Amino acid sequence: MKKNEFWTIPNLITSYRLFMFPVILYFTLSGKEILFAIFLVINLVTDFLDGFIARKFHMETEIGAKLDSLADDFTYVLAFIGLFVFKMDDLRPHLVSFIIFISMLVLTVIVSLIKFRKFPSFHLYITKISGYIQAFFFIFLFTLGFYAPFYYLMIVWGILGAVEHIAIQMVIPDMRSNVKGLYWVLKEIKAEKEQPK
Repeated sequence: MKKNEFWTIPNLITSYRLFMFPVILYFTLSGKEILFAIFLVINLVTDFLDGFIARKFHMETEIGAKLDSLADDFTYVLAFIGLFVFKMDDLRPHLVSFIIFISMLVLTVIVSLIKFRKFPSFHLYITKISGYIQAFFFIFLFTLGFYAPFYYLMIVWGILGAVEHIAIQMVIPDMRSNVKGLYWVLKEIKAEKEQPK
């Protein structure tokens, strides 16, 4: 599979998520909570689907990883705007933790732009799991309601993922896609240092 090949099934699914951003944003800003929730859940499910298909059928591409990261960021923006618009009464008692969480996510992007002049597209194991937790949280939130322990699981796991993300950015010399995690990065750096010159 060519690294920059665009016309793959996973990339088309990812493109759907990007295309739906303004549509779901419209549902949010016009107060259509049910439509917002339905299409946000579809976006969250297709986020899992495009990655699964890419790995299962060896359709991973460099452009796909970057598109997926961009679509993830847009989906996060939609989810958080929806949280503020539709669930502010539930969120208000937990606002400090939420602001810390958002700040950490934004910081991962800022660090990447400062150091590499590029948006990150690591797809760490911890952030993949974080994405699943966030997806289930939002599905739970818009179907059954706000559940504080689930909320704090999402917040704590997301912050840990952001910390690992920033730590990796500090130790790698160049931006790259599809990094498993800090353990593998440090193992790789150690192996490179031990190679005979």
